[in-house]
Amino acid sequence: MKLYNTLTRKKEEFAPLDGKTVRMYSCGPTVYNFAHIGNMRTYIFMDILRRTLRYEGYKVKGVMNITDVGHLLSDADEGEDKMEKAAKEQRKSPYEIADFYTKVFFDDLKKLNIGKPELTPKATEHIREMLDFVYALCEKGYGYETSDGIYFDISKFPAYGQLSGINLEDQKAGARVEVNDEKRSPFDFAIWKKAPKEHIMQWDSRWGKGYPGWHIECSAMSKKYLGEVFDIHTGGVDHIPIHHENEIAQSYGYSGKNPAKFWMHGEFMLVNNGKMSKKLGNTYLVSQLEEMGYSPMCFRYFCLNTHYRKKLNFTFEGMDGAKTAYARLCALVAKHREGENDVSDEKLAAYRKEFEEDVTDDLNVPGAMGVLWTMLKEPASRKIYALALEMDKVFGLKLDEAKAEEVKEEFPAEITAIANERAAARAAKDWGKSDELRAKLDELGYAVKDTKEGYTLTRK
Repeated sequence: MKLYNTLTRKKEEFAPLDGKTVRMYSCGPTVYNFAHIGNMRTYIFMDILRRTLRYEGYKVKGVMNITDVGHLLSDADEGEDKMEKAAKEQRKSPYEIADFYTKVFFDDLKKLNIGKPELTPKATEHIREMLDFVYALCEKGYGYETSDGIYFDISKFPAYGQLSGINLEDQKAGARVEVNDEKRSPFDFAIWKKAPKEHIMQWDSRWGKGYPGWHIECSAMSKKYLGEVFDIHTGGVDHIPIHHENEIAQSYGYSGKNPAKFWMHGEFMLVNNGKMSKKLGNTYLVSQLEEMGYSPMCFRYFCLNTHYRKKLNFTFEGMDGAKTAYARLCALVAKHREGENDVSDEKLAAYRKEFEEDVTDDLNVPGAMGVLWTMLKEPASRKIYALALEMDKVFGLKLDEAKAEEVKEEFPAEITAIANERAAARAAKDWGKSDELRAKLDELGYAVKDTKEGYTLTRK
């Protein structure tokens, strides 16, 4: 099995550090708001990785943190804590905010058939572990105090930037004047923040009342549950330049080791080839897709057709295609459930081998999906059905629930409108306009066929 390691920038043979058990840490949500579909793509990637590891015979001990304190609005240790800001806006306690959005998050995971990691620790329940980590860093000379907190001194870690490939000297040359002039370097980061009196979430420390920095929680909790060095750390590509660089630095300061053997990252989701952002109003939720008629499994299917390390462009036209394709897939699987045809063991073995080669080649799920589609074109056979369900242990598309329903293809609204306009022209015996609209549909990649009942439309 080969996986792409962000740290080395290449695919590497994967083998667990400890026998047949894979220890894996995944960056979880900051539970101050709803997780959008871009976030969910990252968790689908996490789930596919976990499923593939199990398919290959490994046991998985997974940890995914729930950030309910310490994540500031800016990754540069500036601004309010996201939990505090949400609490003030919604006039609830941070704990009420966290409980509500944590429940919604796990409900969304369930809808998308994303397996819950074995451990999902909350930051607020591990303050002691974080403080012990901070104290140890200070005692070893990596942490220093300022008027507003305790910072990690990156000059003590010359390898800083190894994950993202940034050159700090180049960065410093073009850096703006840092707001916090008490920091020894603009790139030093907070591992503990001193809390002003009005700050709601705060705990006792040797520096008075305070709360943890965002990065320290992952280092403290991964160490507690997975040890100083574990197999895989996952997250989104946005975590690479700051959050994960800082995790590596502070874990090295604590133990002298990089905490993870493999660092794996899922790429961004775009919307109409542009950025997804709240300001643009395009951070869609799973529940919103459901209201629009797209099931969570349609969205999961949509995600599986693009490799996790490639940007995925979300469009509603793409979702329409995924909806139709997923329905067709389910119909094909269901036909094989009662199939009487025989398929040779050699042919089944060839399909299985091709599938395994794809999923173990850095999770080439689009390739593996192609194998499934090709296999389903075989004459209906229970053996094909059984192998499809075996493959679905990786895909997680609930193919065991597939129904043999006739699939009515859905088309973009503009195409349907042209076809309806042509039908109206035919009814009015306006043959010239009818032919003109047929040619237009043909140009756009659609074929129309007239029937007694009206017309049928197909993609060319």
